[in-house]
Amino acid sequence: MDIFEKCYAPSLASKLKEQGVYPYFHALQSRQDVEVTMEGKRRIMLGSNNYLGLTIHPEIIEAGVKALEKYGTGCSGSRFLNGTLELHLELEAELAKFLRKPGVVTFGTGFQSNVGIISALVDRHDYVVCDKENHASIYAGCQMSYGKMLRYRHNDMEELERVLQKIDGKGGVLIVTDGVFSMGGDIADLPRICALARRYGARVMVDDAHGLGVLGEGGRGTASYFGLEDQVDIYMGTFSKSLASLGGYMAASAEVAEFVRHASRPFIFSASIPPANCATALAALRHLEAHPELPERLRELSLYARKGFTQRGVKIRESALEAPTPIIPLYTYETYWTLEAAARIYDRGVYVNPTLPPATPEGEALLRTSYMATHTEKLLDEAMDIISDVMVNGHEQ
Repeated sequence: MDIFEKCYAPSLASKLKEQGVYPYFHALQSRQDVEVTMEGKRRIMLGSNNYLGLTIHPEIIEAGVKALEKYGTGCSGSRFLNGTLELHLELEAELAKFLRKPGVVTFGTGFQSNVGIISALVDRHDYVVCDKENHASIYAGCQMSYGKMLRYRHNDMEELERVLQKIDGKGGVLIVTDGVFSMGGDIADLPRICALARRYGARVMVDDAHGLGVLGEGGRGTASYFGLEDQVDIYMGTFSKSLASLGGYMAASAEVAEFVRHASRPFIFSASIPPANCATALAALRHLEAHPELPERLRELSLYARKGFTQRGVKIRESALEAPTPIIPLYTYETYWTLEAAARIYDRGVYVNPTLPPATPEGEALLRTSYMATHTEKLLDEAMDIISDVMVNGHEQ
């Protein structure tokens, strides 16, 4: 059998293209902002993770330009060898101070961060315990480790306890959860997770890719939101969302960070974050520290959108109703209707992200909408009117 045979077979993607509802790879022709030019037309952007709207901020752009001029376009090597800039060390030090964890290690991407942390820490006799709705990068890290992965139903603390009770106690246990779940926008039940971890001798790692800049004191994340910073052992996060750049990090004790720095294959064998990306992430972090009102403005707009959709008769995922996060999933349930609705909304000038199984449970396809601190109520009303007309009225046609 030719290994390429699968590549030539009819695919779902080709069928969706024929039907005019293929939703991926729309090309931007402008900056990532609340309004963008995409394929020649103005679109209101409700599908970005640019939560604080900093990708177009002049200070952030200037920091990237200066880094390009000083350091060039890339580092041409691993952090382990010739690829460490003073900028990397500066970014790690300021992140450590901001997150109140003494040890920080930066990675090339967020995906690489989860893979690099979990695969370094979870050994042959260890266990990693995951929420079923965790990000794919967490599962990739589990697969790359030598340990045993166990899963529990989404935010089901009774099942998490049953899973922990079954572990034989011979190896270490790492509970890994998203802080803010990337598709549903709901928040992990960290108080009960930490309590169970203490009871059963486990450690806790939180993927805060969608929590940094969004929740907690000054945007410090999910653990800060719950007042549990001293009970979460590892924070993982990214620079590609609230910090307007590219890359990822882990924050932990100095000893854990030092171990991962010397044991993580994705860290050791990958080129380091390019100078411009490092500088823009650092500038965005400093901007967040100087403007702690940004996460509060984001929360206000997110609540405004939740109320607006509810008033317009659009079904929102129930678990997201009370979560003060900028991710609002709109239920469409059926796969084809999800794609058709996304295409109609896109044609009328609003970009949203259709989310299908296996990214969601079967029968729970949705349109993922996300918000920025730089949106305005007027712009959101325009977008919500279009979306509700398609979803409420269009589905009845």
